[in-house]
Amino acid sequence: MEHGRKQKRGDELSTAKAEPVRTVSGTRGASLLKRIRVNWMLYLFLIPCLVYAAIFWYAPMAGLVMSFKRYNPMQGMFGSPWVGLEHFRRFFDSYMFGTILKNTLFLSIYSFLAGMPIPVLLAIAFQYCRSSRASKTVQTIAYAPYFISVVVLVAMLMVFLSPRTGLINIVMRDYLGGTPINFMTEEKYFRHLYVWSGVWQNAGWNSIIYTAALAGSEVQLHEAAVIDGASKWRRVWAIDIPVLIPTFVILQIMNIGSIMSVGFEKVYLMQNSANIMVSEIISTYTYTLGIKGGEISYTTAIGLFNNIINFVLLMAANFISGKATKISVV
Repeated sequence: MEHGRKQKRGDELSTAKAEPVRTVSGTRGASLLKRIRVNWMLYLFLIPCLVYAAIFWYAPMAGLVMSFKRYNPMQGMFGSPWVGLEHFRRFFDSYMFGTILKNTLFLSIYSFLAGMPIPVLLAIAFQYCRSSRASKTVQTIAYAPYFISVVVLVAMLMVFLSPRTGLINIVMRDYLGGTPINFMTEEKYFRHLYVWSGVWQNAGWNSIIYTAALAGSEVQLHEAAVIDGASKWRRVWAIDIPVLIPTFVILQIMNIGSIMSVGFEKVYLMQNSANIMVSEIISTYTYTLGIKGGEISYTTAIGLFNNIINFVLLMAANFISGKATKISVV
């Protein structure tokens, strides 16, 4: 009798263990429709985002068909005649192809490398600042340039670097005995001005995500390191850097995915006839030919080529990162 009760109780326990755990959001492996029914209010908030993405991201992709056509406004996008890969061959055979590709890659890689370490260093400096008031003041000053528009930033460069009235040239001429330089028309200064003005504008803002990552580090590790006599440099290397690595890797993967997409507005505003050979990039080239010249199909093909390169770089960087560090976007 006793043995029968124990066996029955054991069967009940095994049955209870075998039953899957059910949660409010549904069992694991439940269908999408069931999850939507259970969490319909959460999915409702996604509708504006999905509509926005469908209208402004996916619907315009139909225009890529113009890359393979000779677009005629009278015939429309789908009625224009097919030309195959003619526009791509024309671009690759163009005498400007090498120049604009080199300029685009140079500006992108230069900006990528120059802007990579500074936000991390700023976040670490904010973390170890003893005075909270001083830290907040410096953070506010570092974030402020991000809110300056590109037009105002380029205007500031023109004012400060003016050969006659600019502050830099006044100091060079009146106090250092040098000769004024027209920085905005010299080819050798264009890339440095573009990159480092961008670093100055964005470094503080880009440090926010690293500051947030450091805020999530365990305080006990720092306390134990201090007790063991570890210096600040040792704590940064042993505690803070490992905390920042996942965030750093993900952000750099995303940056590599847009390495061919140099900002059009700033380059266009800084561009002039004197520095055109180092400032002409893919985006300004397509604007000049597409908007000013009306060559819609040709510039659409150039844009498609640019996006394909970005996609390949993104996938390659993601794959290499996943293999090397086990950290990837997808």
